[in-house]
Amino acid sequence: MVGNRIGEILVELGYLTPDRLAQTIHAGNGDDLRTGERLCRLGLIREEDLVHALAIQSGIPHVDLGTVEVGQEALRCLPPDLAQRYRALPLSMAEGRIHLAMADPFNLRAVEDISAVCGLEVVRHFARPSELLDALRRYYGTSAARMADSLANGSTDAEAVEGGDLVGHLHELAREPSLINLVNLIILEAVQDKASDIHIEPFERELKVKYRIDGVLHEMAPPSKHLQAAIISRIKIMAQLNIAERFLPQDGHIKFNAPSASVDIRVSTVPTMFGESVVMRILDRTATMRQLGELGLGDDLLAAFGATLRRPHGIILVTGPTGSGKTTTLYAALNHIYTPAKKIITIEDPVEFHLEGVNQIQVNVKRGLTFANGLRSILRQDPDIVMVGEIRDGETADIAIRSALTGHLVLSSLHTNDSAGAITRLLDMGIEPFLLATTVEAVIAQRLVRVVCDRCDEVYQPAARTLEQLGGDAVTFGGKELHRGRGCQDCRNTGYRGRIGIFEMIRLTDAVREMLMNRPSSSQIRRAANHNFTSMRQDGYRKVLDGVTTLEEVWRVTQDAQQENGTPVPA
Repeated sequence: MVGNRIGEILVELGYLTPDRLAQTIHAGNGDDLRTGERLCRLGLIREEDLVHALAIQSGIPHVDLGTVEVGQEALRCLPPDLAQRYRALPLSMAEGRIHLAMADPFNLRAVEDISAVCGLEVVRHFARPSELLDALRRYYGTSAARMADSLANGSTDAEAVEGGDLVGHLHELAREPSLINLVNLIILEAVQDKASDIHIEPFERELKVKYRIDGVLHEMAPPSKHLQAAIISRIKIMAQLNIAERFLPQDGHIKFNAPSASVDIRVSTVPTMFGESVVMRILDRTATMRQLGELGLGDDLLAAFGATLRRPHGIILVTGPTGSGKTTTLYAALNHIYTPAKKIITIEDPVEFHLEGVNQIQVNVKRGLTFANGLRSILRQDPDIVMVGEIRDGETADIAIRSALTGHLVLSSLHTNDSAGAITRLLDMGIEPFLLATTVEAVIAQRLVRVVCDRCDEVYQPAARTLEQLGGDAVTFGGKELHRGRGCQDCRNTGYRGRIGIFEMIRLTDAVREMLMNRPSSSQIRRAANHNFTSMRQDGYRKVLDGVTTLEEVWRVTQDAQQENGTPVPA
């Protein structure tokens, strides 16, 4: 493709369709813009796509950083700060030349500066920016880790505070520019890694920093222990918490603007034996709304759920533990049934995503706005559909039930292990069986399983021991080829990248409604459910056969539900 026109190269690389290219060239007749510039301005391609095409046109080779071996001598030649600033990774050195992987090989200033620092002629290679960022972290460490090391080596004030913890001194230290940058980098790198939570955990001799990525905690390079008081104080200042109060739990909120996203962060602190533990839940405001069909619902379940959502009144519950994607499902459901002809009001804690055309209320317990109080007020607003973020107590459950009785469709979430457990939980809250029987339409239970990484996907046949663990389901998997990830830089060597839901749903049939009068157990409700009931584990097995996830992952996330169901859990 060397020497081809840039538009043709973009089409060959798959970044652009021939029709779009032809339309753009025709529309641009008369302006002074080059084809690539025009395509970028119109938003049809990304700047990095254009750089890739220009590199091919100029004869600059592309390098796959997942397969290339990087020389230690070359790494030592280029300082980490320079490598990060110019997004350049040294690959090897030979015959007075240094080979560089660059996100922008046309940055001549970067080439000149690196050549001057290393005293070598630079040979340019193009690398995709996302791959290069991961490689720079792998070979040089994260920016936050390097900054923490720098602060640890040069700071003595933090050590003084560790002993005395004077509030005035903490305020002073927490506002130091270097410490501010360190905390910002910890948050920024978590956002870039698509982490859902940041955990800062103090122990006797160390301070641990962990990111929860795809539901699993990953330990990061830890800052020095003597930076603990300053880091936690800085986070508390950002969240507008009381910096002097270190012996009671506190909750706060941070708005953080990253280059690629605007995020809200819920901050929770609790006192532990060795200092305050901090957890920051990251909510990405710029994330795209998920459609109902993108959540992982099978065709039959999607059709049944859609039909239930079209009911004029009743209660639909989504259940599962914290972090199982309940709120995402509720938002997708509201988005699915929204029309300007319906008045939809929600009460949430917190409002995680802004829905167009929907009135959303944020719970504020300090001012007396609880789920129960807010729900009472909502009913005076003449709504058609109400969403309650979570039913936490009997009072809220009772108001939700009575809302459904008066002709409203109510959607809410509940913390139970499976779908049948939601009914018994409401009975335990004091809701009368006849009220449940007349209002609850369906209960969905869900978990999130990690998806096999598409960059390192491989096919294998399950071993005999694995088939034994499957018990009666072994017949389904015998002789079948399954998928798993080998582990690569894109998935942090886990073999997984991204998550998808597995589901089960119980629709309240006449048989189940009659049974409710006798306060049945969860197992009795499950047996009385529709004959084609599919458990979460069975839904997970279907996704395993489709190559979406692995058996081990399905077993991991369904242990609690299966134990409650009385089904043995594979060891």
